[in-house]
Amino acid sequence: MANLVKLFVICGLCGVLLAAFLVPMGALATAAVAGTNTVMNQLPSTLSTAPPAQTTKVLASDGSLIASFYAQDRQDVKLADMSPYIKNGIVSIEDARFYEHGGIDMTGILRALVATVKGGREGASTITQQYVNNIIIEQLVSNGKTDAVKLGQQKTLGDKINEMKLAIGMEKDMSKDDILAGYLNIIYFGNGAYGIEAAAKLYFNTTAKDLTLAQAAALAGVVNSPSYYDPITEPDHVVTRRNDVLANMLTQKKITQKEYDEAVKAPLTLDVNKPAQGCVAASTAPYFCDYVQQLILNDTAFGATTEERTKLLLQGGLTIKTTLDPALQNVAQDQVNATIAPTDPLQRGAAVVSVQPGTGKVLTMAQNTIYNPAAAPGNYMGNFALPVNDANGLPLNGAGGFQPGSTFKPIVFAEWLNSGHSMMTVINGAVRKYPLGYPWKNSCGTTGGAYDPAAGGGSLLLPNDDPDHYYPMTAFEGLYNSINTITFQTATQLDFCNIQKMATATGIKDGLTNKPYDVSDISSLIGTHNVAPIDMATMMATFASGGTRCDPIALVSVTDGSGKAYPVPGANCQQTVSAKVAAGVTYALQNMLVRGSGYQIPLNDKSNSFAKTGTTDYNIDTWTVGANSGIATASWFGSYKGNGPAFYNQNITINGHYWGVVDGANLAGTQWAGVMNAAAGQPGMAPGSLTQPPASMLSQTAPLIAGVNNPLANSGAVAPSQVQAPAPQAPAQPAPVVPQAPAATQDPAPAATSEPTSGP
Repeated sequence: MANLVKLFVICGLCGVLLAAFLVPMGALATAAVAGTNTVMNQLPSTLSTAPPAQTTKVLASDGSLIASFYAQDRQDVKLADMSPYIKNGIVSIEDARFYEHGGIDMTGILRALVATVKGGREGASTITQQYVNNIIIEQLVSNGKTDAVKLGQQKTLGDKINEMKLAIGMEKDMSKDDILAGYLNIIYFGNGAYGIEAAAKLYFNTTAKDLTLAQAAALAGVVNSPSYYDPITEPDHVVTRRNDVLANMLTQKKITQKEYDEAVKAPLTLDVNKPAQGCVAASTAPYFCDYVQQLILNDTAFGATTEERTKLLLQGGLTIKTTLDPALQNVAQDQVNATIAPTDPLQRGAAVVSVQPGTGKVLTMAQNTIYNPAAAPGNYMGNFALPVNDANGLPLNGAGGFQPGSTFKPIVFAEWLNSGHSMMTVINGAVRKYPLGYPWKNSCGTTGGAYDPAAGGGSLLLPNDDPDHYYPMTAFEGLYNSINTITFQTATQLDFCNIQKMATATGIKDGLTNKPYDVSDISSLIGTHNVAPIDMATMMATFASGGTRCDPIALVSVTDGSGKAYPVPGANCQQTVSAKVAAGVTYALQNMLVRGSGYQIPLNDKSNSFAKTGTTDYNIDTWTVGANSGIATASWFGSYKGNGPAFYNQNITINGHYWGVVDGANLAGTQWAGVMNAAAGQPGMAPGSLTQPPASMLSQTAPLIAGVNNPLANSGAVAPSQVQAPAPQAPAQPAPVVPQAPAATQDPAPAATSEPTSGP
């Protein structure tokens, strides 16, 4: 009796659906079943076929793939880019009358009805209906309404009617080929593969276009039940189903007898290529990938909330073109890997980051650790190159930077030149004592601290790394030889507020707080506050570009699957340092590579590049940062897990080589040179000639000596040494240039100070 009732109901429904084919939807009132046609009229007749969740791709500057992000592994392809075997195979097994019906198949419905009356079960959904059903499911999942998804026997009669009506509407709006293409791009093939392109890649490591007959027939059979016909776990089921597909194709004259005979004999030869998404699976530069990911997740241009931005990243089918130079990135990665393995028991870090002067484009971002959240030796998720947060306080997953040591000295030197001094001024490098209360000038705050044993608290006399350099010398020599006492003596003539402004003007900020670099303690002159390597590279890029500072940028463009372009941040390039000051700094730092603390760095061309080394107390952090006209690079080697005795880089063996001490010119310098040498051979990165500073910066002036024109004469500081300095040799003097006014920057914000550092 129950089956008879079903017969009458379904017959009535068939009458309604038949009417849908033959008359306009508004005339359904004349259909056979009055109650059902009321339901039909209340249902929408069209369905949005907006693309379902799509894969986002992150691309390097040459278009190569860095990483993919997706909620579902899917890549849409046109019907013309699919093998004819998959098109014919899916039609033959799922809907043989696809090109004949108008969205629903009466013959199939009646056949299913007979099976139902007999107590069996047979599907009657057309490919169009299945496409509709999958779109509904995708939209519910995309909108977070997974509880509303209904499958199989969960569906009510009303649900089926809705699908049928939408299928009829779809057939009126779309061609058969467009429907088939949409269906093949949305259907699930198991093991996380959505769409035929992803399935071809997963199971056979090929494309939808290149599927063979046997492969296509196997995939066509999978969609009926992806778990039962799982090629990986149930290959026998798949072969049986594949042969059913081939038999249907032969019966329907889609293939020849010869093709059938060959295909049914073919083994199911899988070449499984399981996809992995996100930066963990990045083909290169996983930390740069994470940087890009955070830029998207932090920017309201990609959604009002973090949830919306995450959804867009995972489902929006974005194409994110970036600035990364893949060839140079490979060199950078090889360099840091060669420095020290992530699993080395010493657990030291090595990192390189490069930016392009004048554009701010991030070209490399490499570190020696393994980007993996699992707890294992060498795994580390923090990015050595970046500050903790961005300018808005949103996370960048950065390590927060490291103490830059003497690599901060070019800032003090730049302000020395900016204040009108000559780099050839002779300064007394013997002064080592700066007592509490010394009258440092800071017009936007106060600066304190002491280098004075009498001050208590463990204070010492200001040290130099080299005990033979406590004598008068030029500011020029003091910089290229990295003499602490010279840096401090120049600072006695400067306003610390302007030193801070110079740091900000070149891109330096506190890596832990994102506030301006703090100069409230005299130890800040030799780099005691954490600065991120990317900002150190930006500093050198500012000098290399003639004083033009550009914010680092990693995004070139972001578009979605429909071609919509999203705004991306610009580099905000501005002239923040005068060109003459930039020329003076690069001139002095070029000499560091030739005869200063970096003479041993293995750079091929030292005539057109410049750099500064840096080493902190106990050699915990070591640096080489430098640039030429084509590229600026910051290279760091150090201890990222602590700063106690276990992390001193003294008397240690790395890669079989014993180091009494590791300084900036050693491992960091070698990494830096490796990247710079490789860049010099790339188009657009060959270094141009450095600009000569104006004659006024190279002229000899009266020496600053205690008791003459040195404020220390009345401060109680130690008297100058009697050691005679070698007479400075002034270089050839070029024609003078017109000075430029320095750019104004923000006042510094106070931050906690740390222990003083020393070393080249």
